[in-house]
Amino acid sequence: MEHLLPADCPRLGGLTWRRFQSLKQPQPTKPVPHHTIVEALVETLSFRQIGVVQEEYAVSSDGMKMFGVLDLETQMEGCRFSIGIRNSHDKSIRLGLTAGLRVFVCSNMAFSGDFTPVLAKHTKSFNLIDTLSVGVDRIQRNFEPLQRQVELWRKTQITDETAKLIFYSAFIDGKLEAPRSLLPEVHRLYFEPQYPEFSARTMWSLSNAFTSAFKKLDPVPQFKATAKLGGFLAQLPN
Repeated sequence: MEHLLPADCPRLGGLTWRRFQSLKQPQPTKPVPHHTIVEALVETLSFRQIGVVQEEYAVSSDGMKMFGVLDLETQMEGCRFSIGIRNSHDKSIRLGLTAGLRVFVCSNMAFSGDFTPVLAKHTKSFNLIDTLSVGVDRIQRNFEPLQRQVELWRKTQITDETAKLIFYSAFIDGKLEAPRSLLPEVHRLYFEPQYPEFSARTMWSLSNAFTSAFKKLDPVPQFKATAKLGGFLAQLPN
């Protein structure tokens, strides 16, 4: 049962309950609109002479959460570098970025790992451009390692048994945050590839079997699963 203090009962700092009730309370920080954050990111990239050639976004049904990918002019063999972005207005996820790729032959998007928060929270002193500048600097440093990872995966042959064990680990053991119902589709796309570029039994082909299957998901779950895939594949033994 709730116990009410007498209206004139002194408490901490000599305040009465009535005086305490009259204190001015800090107003909640107003969320930064999704489009404002994207515009600031594009501006931050332009400061570094990095052009954006294509953008893709997904917003939750209530408009609270946003995911996006910005494909950049910078390329590597068979791919274009990209930046993944997420944001929320309900504090469920923090503003975050991740390095990524867009595969030319199939338009698959791939991320190096999960979104990395660029700020603990939006505060009164929050400076969007400064915050995104730090995030973009970190993403740029991740592009070279990401390119080396792709080049290694293209050379890494795997047996059919190993591929099946990876599928089992991802979906049956639940080590990848993605719907188990995608298992047959990933299996099919790997063993019956749609594109000659993925006919070799390599980690690169396997990665693209996953990201191709993720296209069957709604946009927001697709972004989430793609972001989780990079970390899942990175922890596999070489």
